[in-house]
Amino acid sequence: MQILNTISETQQYLKAQQRAGKTIGFVPTMGALHAGHISLIEQAKAENDLAVCSIFVNPTQFNNPEDLKKYPRTLERDCEMLLPAGCDVVFAPSAEEMYPSLPQLKMDFGTLETVMEGKFRPGHFNGVGIVVSKLFNIVKPEKAYFGLKDLQQVAVIRRMVQDLSFDLEIIPCPTLRETDGLAMSSRNTRLSPEARALAPQIYKALNLAKEKLQSGASVIEMQIAVNEHFANYPEFELEYFEAADFDTLLPIETKIADAKTALCVAAFLGGVRLIDNIVF
Repeated sequence: MQILNTISETQQYLKAQQRAGKTIGFVPTMGALHAGHISLIEQAKAENDLAVCSIFVNPTQFNNPEDLKKYPRTLERDCEMLLPAGCDVVFAPSAEEMYPSLPQLKMDFGTLETVMEGKFRPGHFNGVGIVVSKLFNIVKPEKAYFGLKDLQQVAVIRRMVQDLSFDLEIIPCPTLRETDGLAMSSRNTRLSPEARALAPQIYKALNLAKEKLQSGASVIEMQIAVNEHFANYPEFELEYFEAADFDTLLPIETKIADAKTALCVAAFLGGVRLIDNIVF
């Protein structure tokens, strides 16, 4: 497994591999890897000649400096996990390598910027769009793999790939969960034991909401039930809980029979911001 730290050496190595006829599957990450990330690497390796993983905590997508400071950085452990998963190349640049100067470009993703993560984390998707487009231009993969836990991020990246004519395929992959239902996330390591025991209530709330909508309840009735659920757990600070159209991620008022619905949530627990979603 090659561990590369500069853009030039990464481009040089991967261009040589592609000239030799090898295909590249790419998994962009911010490190602090877990089984969900590893499943993406394994799928990338199964579908391509080379599996490439980037590990870079991107400062431009954090609107909270304290969140950036606390984000776990575990490069050595991450590489130990990647090797048996079949990863061929790790691209682990510094912030100075990726951003010799602050980017002046601004990306606007339209209505995706106005709801949920876009609404509560202004500038977040601009930072995501810039770093992912840079990584795509450095790695030049045939396929790139993203977990659906970050549903809105996947929608933003698909829009960017379509609008800017990137020559690659985006592969969305299912959310992996712990045995108690908690969505796997690098942020879970920051939860205290008490908070970790409560965290699965997020997934329970999502399933409660799904059952309500499938039984004919309105979105307002569903949200009342969700609020009552979280009222039993005052440790949670609910930021949003939305029912949205899966394709546009715009809020819906009622469940449409033939359309996919996304239920999306963000909540603070013990000072840690957790997100999750289910689609049905």
